Amino acid sequence: MIPLSYAQARIWFYEQVAGAGSAYNLPYALRLRGDLDTAALRSALVDVLIRHEALRTLYLVAAGEPYQRVVPAAQAQPVWTVAGCTEPGLTEHLADACNLPFDLTTDLPIRPHLVRLGPREHVLLVMHHIATDGWSLGPLARDLAAAYRARSAGTEPAWEPLPVQYTDYTLWQHELLGSVNDPESLLSQQLAHWRTALDGLPEEAGLPLDRPRPATPSHKGTAVALTSSAELHRRLLGFARQHNATLFMVVQAALATLMSRLGAGTDIPLGTATAGRTEDELEELVGFFVNTLVLRTDLSGDPSFGELVDRVRESDLLAFANQDVPFERLVEELNPVRSLARHPLFQIMLLTQRSGNGDGTGDGTGLDFAGLASEPVPVGTDAVKFDLTLAVGEAYRDGGPVGLRLNADFATDVLDPASVRRLLAQLLRLLEAALADPGRPISRLDLLSAEERHTLLVEWNDTAHPLPDHRPVHELIADRARQTPAATAVEHPDGSLDYAGLDTRANRLAHHLISLGAGPGRLVGIFLDRGPDRIVALLAVLKSGAAYVPLDVSYPPERVAFIAEDAGLSLVVTGQQLLERLPQSTAEVVLLDDEALSAHPVTAPEVAVRPRDAAYVIYTSGSTGRPKGVVCEHAALGDLCAWMVRHYGLDRADRASQLVTPGFDSAVVELWPVLAAGGTACLPSPELLDDAEALTTWITTAGITVCFMPTPRLEVALDDLTANPGALRLLYLGGDTLRRWPAPGVPFVLSNQYGPTECTVAATSAELGPEPAPVCCRRSAAPPTTPGCTCWTST
Repeated sequence: MIPLSYAQARIWFYEQVAGAGSAYNLPYALRLRGDLDTAALRSALVDVLIRHEALRTLYLVAAGEPYQRVVPAAQAQPVWTVAGCTEPGLTEHLADACNLPFDLTTDLPIRPHLVRLGPREHVLLVMHHIATDGWSLGPLARDLAAAYRARSAGTEPAWEPLPVQYTDYTLWQHELLGSVNDPESLLSQQLAHWRTALDGLPEEAGLPLDRPRPATPSHKGTAVALTSSAELHRRLLGFARQHNATLFMVVQAALATLMSRLGAGTDIPLGTATAGRTEDELEELVGFFVNTLVLRTDLSGDPSFGELVDRVRESDLLAFANQDVPFERLVEELNPVRSLARHPLFQIMLLTQRSGNGDGTGDGTGLDFAGLASEPVPVGTDAVKFDLTLAVGEAYRDGGPVGLRLNADFATDVLDPASVRRLLAQLLRLLEAALADPGRPISRLDLLSAEERHTLLVEWNDTAHPLPDHRPVHELIADRARQTPAATAVEHPDGSLDYAGLDTRANRLAHHLISLGAGPGRLVGIFLDRGPDRIVALLAVLKSGAAYVPLDVSYPPERVAFIAEDAGLSLVVTGQQLLERLPQSTAEVVLLDDEALSAHPVTAPEVAVRPRDAAYVIYTSGSTGRPKGVVCEHAALGDLCAWMVRHYGLDRADRASQLVTPGFDSAVVELWPVLAAGGTACLPSPELLDDAEALTTWITTAGITVCFMPTPRLEVALDDLTANPGALRLLYLGGDTLRRWPAPGVPFVLSNQYGPTECTVAATSAELGPEPAPVCCRRSAAPPTTPGCTCWTST
């Protein structure tokens, strides 16, 4: 039995895992004008199958291992299909034909499809799968033309026999590479290079995606293209010559720079393809020889673009010198973290190709089909293998460069056409900037158009708006206490507080704190369990003019002690039952149940609070280093509350859940806006916080109208809340990437908010609706509207 080549094994294994699909279909379409002899064409294709064993090979399995079986020449009959079509519908017709999968165990890996556009105009579509690569299109087209000429004349093609067949190459490849157990083998020596070259490679390339990648990709995609000027093409060729580099290396450096500037870091892995035909005997052979290389670009140290091209040249030359290791074997050896959601080792493929000033026999243009005029027809499929494949085509006319065509195939699971067009435009702009000043550090190369710069600096920063009141939040809550004293301010299973009670208790505690030294510029810790007492203490600190520092009672004692010392707390408010859990510090302890509080006035203390005075301090988690305290001012807190009240129409009828730990800054946006609006802050029983199902039930039965949830918790509860929202009208989230879209018909506003603690909780906000409806994305000037089209991308 003849084993599969390493490249074939990759496709075979992929289809065992993902199922038969069209991701590895390789379409080739040829327009033929003139009086077509269909019988001669059919015979000619059989001649080609007989000449090239790879086109009449099946892929079977024995004892769990795949092997090749060449179908005898007498039995090699391709299955033809013939259909009529109009010119406007040709693109869609070809794309549909290209998306049909192959059964590798029963189907020959070539599927001829003849499209009749008119009496003297046809398009021949030939589908190849595991048997061919892009290079094979040239020999295939030339042999088909030669055979057609012979069959049209009533003879057989008189070509020289091929010196080798693909099965010979497969056996030779296994023998040449040798065993990984032999340290002197070519495989072992080249693998040693790759272990060092790719050590510590990032799992993902860091391409900025429009959507989180799904766990199981659809492999559906589309393409966009952009063309450069002839002048840029000419200058790039000259720049490459100056650096003893190829155009490919210059574009690789630019693409890696762009990825880095868009947030991918300084270690950028890209993939590329090599022809794999290292011997002359393979030049005219149809087969799957292509191999994939990983090209790693090091952008550390902010080099100039010229320096980066030099780095790329050196690393690429080493990579191509070790190109014999099959990509599949490399993945097996390096054993990266595997995921069906992404391609291993790289997710961006970079290719270059050249056209023009040739005889056309490589693509079918100018071939002698016994008097028929022939030219290739672009064929688009909706199948993609990578997040992004960038093919850079060079066009020449009369010996001179006339421009680069950037063609980007991309996965519509994760990218939108507009994003990819912008990326291509930025790549061309970066190349222009790099050539204008190749000594400039890559971090300073200009990526933005004038319009983009205006959008970023002017339009998106035009956020000024009149604030209705610069009064601090605690004064707004005092207004609510005067206006609706009996309205419930805080609701808790162990007891509730109306606004009058909340205001009175907070005023007394504020006077007590002031008597102990609290005031503007001082920090007061709050070490209390979740409940009305904690809200009283928070409000009292604001009324005293000091800033509060939440100390979560669930924190380890060491963290509480660190915050108390680092913040320089002068006072800590706690309860008698928590004294034993409060670490010792230099701060004076204030007991909330101290009888001395009753002696203080019930009226608000007269403390002048300025907009720039600190309102609270939140400590970061310290997950990436030492925790730090972030000071947020009264003006910023008031602005946040005013925006929430104004934008979402918060009022006294709202009931806002209080679910977040006090050390998390989202507790700020949970509490203060609803109290400023005169609504009710609702606290569930503590045991509900660890029971997602019970908590969701509480939200719907407690009449909650406004709720914040960290993103992971929301993703669990979203379906249940959508089905049974109760009174919920606003659900906002933050803290992590949302990995799913809400279903159609969500009965409440879903707001995705983000902002670092330094920006007072939320700096950006977007209201989410259902995922955009799919639209057809065929590669034609005007997308068709065929009902049930499965080729789509999100608008």
